[in-house]
Amino acid sequence: MAFVISDSCISCGSCAGGCPVGAISEGSGKYEIASDTCISCGACAGTCPVGAISEE
Repeated sequence: MAFVISDSCISCGSCAGGCPVGAISEGSGKYEIASDTCISCGACAGTCPVGAISEE
């Protein structure tokens, strides 16, 4: 199950650096996770300072 980034994202980019497969990119107003690339490791969730990342 892929992870998703909620609207509480502050666009700091810390999650993108924590993704081992490069599934996270800057979207319009917040970062986004490509569900087809995400390997559901959860590494990104631990890097988010506002807890905006959760399992879908």
